[in-house]
Amino acid sequence: MEQPLYTSVKVNNEIELCEVSNPECKQLIEKALLSERISYYIKWVKPSIFRRKKNTCIICINNSSKETAENVIRSICDEKGFPIKFIMRKSQNEY
Repeated sequence: MEQPLYTSVKVNNEIELCEVSNPECKQLIEKALLSERISYYIKWVKPSIFRRKKNTCIICINNSSKETAENVIRSICDEKGFPIKFIMRKSQNEY
């Protein structure tokens, strides 16, 4: 039986877009991404000696949605005054 070509291709085009510590900000970002139909997932950051904030998460998206997602998040954070840290690096997923 012949395998389709796409089964042998590894797709890994997710980026870590931004880091969020405020739960209200995270919730607003999630709602905005969903309303823009942008797929995302959340990676929770483990607290360490250097990272004291306990509820910090990283919002990851597909690289093709980067510009739209960044604009949406910036508008939310500017309007509400939430601090946000954009990371914009390739996600290090372990499959």
